[in-house]
Amino acid sequence: MLYYILRYINELYTVPGLRVIEYLTFRASAAAITALFITLVAGPGFIRFLKSKFVEPIKEEAPPEHRKKKDVPTMGGLMIIFAIEISAFLWAKIDDPHVWLIMLAVFWMGLIGFIDDYQKVVLKVKGGLAGHYKLIGQVTLGLVIGFYTWNDPAFSVLLSDTTVPFFKKLSVDYGIFYIPVVIFIITAVSNAVNLTDGLDGLAAGNAAIVTFALGGFAYLAGNAVYAGYLSIPFISGAGEVTVVSMAIVMACVGFLWFNSSPAEVFMGDTGSLSLGSAIAVIALMIKQELLLPILAGIFFVETLSVSMQVGWFKITKKLYGQGRRIFLMAPLHHHFQLKGWAEQKIVIRFWIISILLFLTSLMTLKLR
Repeated sequence: MLYYILRYINELYTVPGLRVIEYLTFRASAAAITALFITLVAGPGFIRFLKSKFVEPIKEEAPPEHRKKKDVPTMGGLMIIFAIEISAFLWAKIDDPHVWLIMLAVFWMGLIGFIDDYQKVVLKVKGGLAGHYKLIGQVTLGLVIGFYTWNDPAFSVLLSDTTVPFFKKLSVDYGIFYIPVVIFIITAVSNAVNLTDGLDGLAAGNAAIVTFALGGFAYLAGNAVYAGYLSIPFISGAGEVTVVSMAIVMACVGFLWFNSSPAEVFMGDTGSLSLGSAIAVIALMIKQELLLPILAGIFFVETLSVSMQVGWFKITKKLYGQGRRIFLMAPLHHHFQLKGWAEQKIVIRFWIISILLFLTSLMTLKLR
């Protein structure tokens, strides 16, 4: 909204320097600063409010170290969502479908996560919102994103085609499976971030790194010159995704101010589901969803560890009458906790791996 106001003022009075509002880099930076400012300023008061009402009980199966976190409030993801939506509303072109579809994803899955957290914390429902209701929310979002992008001419350049990492001219056409693929990716990534949210700063830090990378890819895809040079598809309007992406990145960074160890607040499902859906939708918008197993490798491995643990337990129980485990505990970060690694060491090492995966993803632009 602020973008339109400033542009209108410049058109009327030609204010020196105000033309900078047209530059993506300026608006992306402004959105980032705004999101960071909102989280840092609103954070302390909001945490005090949450602490008076929304303290989530520690899970019985959690590692012993988590017992000391029993008084830390949850639903801190509301800070992230608020910062993202306000920053994007102020600095992005909100009439661009790339922008409002991401904002919709953040809001919609944030609402699902909020209901889940509210049931666990306030209504004391063990386990929170039933899994099939979460799935309905994820599928509904996937259907909306899938149907809209399938039918809107703004997305008709590639439609159901997507690029394949490491290959210059190879693409995949989902065809009639496009919408199911959209649903699967949104569901998988939102759940993956949710599973990763188990240590102070782990989910927020990795989400910031992944989204920063996707924002860079969006900037390149939205620029015809860069896209042509790098042999990636030029997607008109994808540049606006950069503005929203930077708002997400700095909302996460601002949240880390309070969520780094020892955490003053947890994001809860409110934050993890919304961040996961945003990452999925951004990747789908810029046709980089097949890069996610590399770029979002931490989230991928965390989810894989849970699947392996559950699957192996069921198989061995059927074969031997007693279930066996591959890891001491899943997701993977809890395995390292039980091996004696300090929480901060696990988080920082996972961040380092995420940065390496980010750099590897950048290499795919030239290794094709």
